[in-house]
Amino acid sequence: MRRRYYLLTLCLVAVVFNACINHVRKIPVISFFKTPEKSAFHISPNGKYISYLKLYKDKLNIYVQSVADGKESQVTSFADYPVKDYFWTLNNELVFNKDLIDLNQYQLFAMNMQDRKLKKLLSLAKVRLRLISRSNNNKDWINIAMNKRDSATFDVYKLNTQTGELKLYIKNPGNITEWYPASNGNIRLAKASDGVNETILFRQDDNHPFKPIISNNFRNSVTPIAFIKNQGNHFYALSNLNRDKTALVEIDAETGKEVKMIYDRKTADIGEVNYSRNKHRLDIVNWEGAKPERHFMNQDIKLIYENLSKLLPDNEIKIIDRDTSENKLLISTYTDRSPGSVYLYEADAKRLTKLTDFNPDIKPEEMCAMKPVTYKASDGLLINGYLTLPQTSKQTDLPVIMMPHGGPWSRNSWGYNAEVQFLANRGYAVFQVNYRGSTGYGKAFMSAGFKEVGGKMQQDITDGVKWLIENKIANPKQIGIYGGGFGGFSALHGVSFNPGLYQCAVVQYGLINFFTFIKDVPPFLKPYLSMTYEMVGNPDKDADMLRAISPVFHTDKIKVPLLIFQGAKDPRANISELNQFVRDLRSRDVPVKYVLKENERTYFKNENNRLAMYAEIESFLENNLKNKK
Repeated sequence: MRRRYYLLTLCLVAVVFNACINHVRKIPVISFFKTPEKSAFHISPNGKYISYLKLYKDKLNIYVQSVADGKESQVTSFADYPVKDYFWTLNNELVFNKDLIDLNQYQLFAMNMQDRKLKKLLSLAKVRLRLISRSNNNKDWINIAMNKRDSATFDVYKLNTQTGELKLYIKNPGNITEWYPASNGNIRLAKASDGVNETILFRQDDNHPFKPIISNNFRNSVTPIAFIKNQGNHFYALSNLNRDKTALVEIDAETGKEVKMIYDRKTADIGEVNYSRNKHRLDIVNWEGAKPERHFMNQDIKLIYENLSKLLPDNEIKIIDRDTSENKLLISTYTDRSPGSVYLYEADAKRLTKLTDFNPDIKPEEMCAMKPVTYKASDGLLINGYLTLPQTSKQTDLPVIMMPHGGPWSRNSWGYNAEVQFLANRGYAVFQVNYRGSTGYGKAFMSAGFKEVGGKMQQDITDGVKWLIENKIANPKQIGIYGGGFGGFSALHGVSFNPGLYQCAVVQYGLINFFTFIKDVPPFLKPYLSMTYEMVGNPDKDADMLRAISPVFHTDKIKVPLLIFQGAKDPRANISELNQFVRDLRSRDVPVKYVLKENERTYFKNENNRLAMYAEIESFLENNLKNKK
């Protein structure tokens, strides 16, 4: 009797489960893609204020919250152009710029928290600027890199955030691509490049010239992190010299020799090192396996993470900012089913305070798991990816969206992805492939993608589709491909050279012509042109290959419906060429929906445009994929 009751209970549970899973709530588009209420969190060096960006009159502005009483106050009230970037100086001033790229202008402002008076520090045309370091010795000064003198090179300037005084600190000889500060803010290391070969340069102090200490081909990489306390001129670096996987190492700046390997992984590159410039110590080494992983280099930080893991179980946790004392920490969390939250953690009191949810509309139980998978490419190379299945009772013979990443020298990662969850909520399986050339898997895997952007990289994606079909996951008559940037190129390449494999394609700011893409490179990227020739192709020497893979020359091969999105102000897009591409397709009776937004750049930042785009994608896929049985 008990056994019969048990079986009956199991059947009822199964019926209820299937009933729930078959009636997945259709979550509104706006719930996935609305502008977050708060973003870009930082904490002031003195730990008194938490800052963030928040909409005011439809423009992002800076707000602060007092740590003492939790009260919010508005710092900026720009109604014309939004705040783009901001940071705190060591004297607890906010420095920020407005998004004036459409006007080809750069304006930098400062404001202290006492009088709240707005100061304009810089107003320049046709420049780009980035923060390099803040000075512990003189907190009114910061070091910035700017291409003011020459649009192709970035000199280093000292900028006084009280007066706006700007003075040249280091003149770029023309080949320096990166500057690395010491703990006092002074520049003692730099990286030079001729486009193919890289050189690490070192100097004792401001009174000595730079001298080369390490030279290598760009396939090898050395990235300085910080000088080691009480170790003379030794510094920490990430390096893949004489090894396949990037490791954390110690290097003698006098000789350029690696003194010792500190930490490595045999299956993945070390991707990031958390270093405390306040306490001059290594805290955490991070890498990506199937999921994010870390190794603690400091016991105090390890104990903090262990306590946070108890307070926030089943979450990925990351320290995103800290005050100078390192007692007040800003914490972000996420999972594959949740965009996560931001917290203030006070280490001494072990007190955790939630500041915001990134998207409170998203309920983790309604989202879908992102599963790491592997398969072999047709030439035997092992390829990693992430498969997200919809919450339906049917887990085979599904409509599938292939979603190749952009770059192409980047990767997909495990975690919450609004586009993936949106598509899964609409009933699609989503497959994200880390094809050869993707980062994080070592030097050999990345190099395997060189001059294969239209070859083996794309074959890896095709092999992924075949793997889905062979494993009965995909319905072979319901497969689409969707990508942005290089992913958009992959989408167009896929439908051009794999007839019958895909039923439709969605393209966001897609690359259609490698000749114009390489020729029209902006001045500040020209030092990398020779490297581009090695990795992608040389328009002169490899003209036949680049022509063979550029979609603009193969409109005759595309036979399936396309949905194309493009911002008219995208600085890397040739709009007239894209317009002609669309006209050619339409002249061949290819169904093309082309959405060109006049006031958008690469990404659609306007919320209404963004929501309309995803609503259009939903309708397009419904008509051209899901309804095709």
